[in-house]
Amino acid sequence: MRILLTPYDTFWMWERWLQHPYECANGGPCNDRSQWLLCADTRNAIKQRLAFATERWGASGALFAWDIWNEIHPAHAADGVEPFAEFVEDIGSFLRQTELRLYGRSHPQTVSVFGPILNRDPLVADCTFRHPCLDFASTHFYESHTIDNPTNTVDAAISAGRLTREALAHISDNRPFLDSEHGPIHSFKDKHKILPAPFDDEYFRHFQWAHFASGGAGGGMRWPNRHPHSLTPGMRSAQQALSRFLPLIRWQEFRRLNLNKETLVSDEALAVFCCGDTKQAVLWLLRTNTIDVSGMTSKDIEGLPAQAKIPGLINGRYLITAWDTYSGTVISNKEVIHSGQSHLILPVYYIITDMAFAVSFIGD
Repeated sequence: MRILLTPYDTFWMWERWLQHPYECANGGPCNDRSQWLLCADTRNAIKQRLAFATERWGASGALFAWDIWNEIHPAHAADGVEPFAEFVEDIGSFLRQTELRLYGRSHPQTVSVFGPILNRDPLVADCTFRHPCLDFASTHFYESHTIDNPTNTVDAAISAGRLTREALAHISDNRPFLDSEHGPIHSFKDKHKILPAPFDDEYFRHFQWAHFASGGAGGGMRWPNRHPHSLTPGMRSAQQALSRFLPLIRWQEFRRLNLNKETLVSDEALAVFCCGDTKQAVLWLLRTNTIDVSGMTSKDIEGLPAQAKIPGLINGRYLITAWDTYSGTVISNKEVIHSGQSHLILPVYYIITDMAFAVSFIGD
């Protein structure tokens, strides 16, 4: 297990501020929640906490990266966004210099953001997606209805694909992007409803493939919103099935672009999630016309003949590996020749619910 560590859960810090040790009335440095990013004494307290954490645990291989401020928000800076960049540079540089001094290296850093506030001001995206002190970008996908209160397992995936494409469009230097928090929070917290495990497992599996095939790093990070508060065995199996797919792509060479809209399919009942460069591509096709009364995709139907056309690949021979996202196994391997066409054309496959594909250049 590798940990993306954030020193502050700003949601609960905000909700329970009167009990927080940083509150002036409790002997802390800050006189109001709106001053977290602005108060010099609070900055020092943040730095001390980060220094303690990395001195204690920074040498452990379990520490993957830092989310140095979870869900940064204008409310933390007197309802402004201008202080974001300076705050990130100050705190991030301090942490990086501390780790370099201690270990001769530093862990990757990000600052997460609650997705809906990205439209509030261009400076929010400028900081969270393009700040030179950050190594990767992360947002929290909590879109209303489709993700936070799902009624079926398909719409959330379509939203995840669209939101991943929108996020990648903000990035200009090919830094990695991942959704670092999503799930049915409205269903759980406000409606006091736990999704049935089979439904939730499929919702999870669809979401992770939509995120991954659209160009996100991995499958995203699910906030369980269950009792007990942990991923189900079915979700762990879905993660394992995705991990088995990874060796099919040469990741150190992969410079993916989102191709969700550019990739063509033979039937409008298929939702497309695709990313690629000039020699490789990842494609996931999801049927949208098989949702049953439970909100899940029906398995007791005929396979839909489907063909896809992927742009941007150079001419040559390609290996097309069709992948079962449920079992995490190869369905078939086929070689195709791509020559003299604007799109690489995949052979016809029969899709019952969904299918993933790894497309890899193997020679001229």
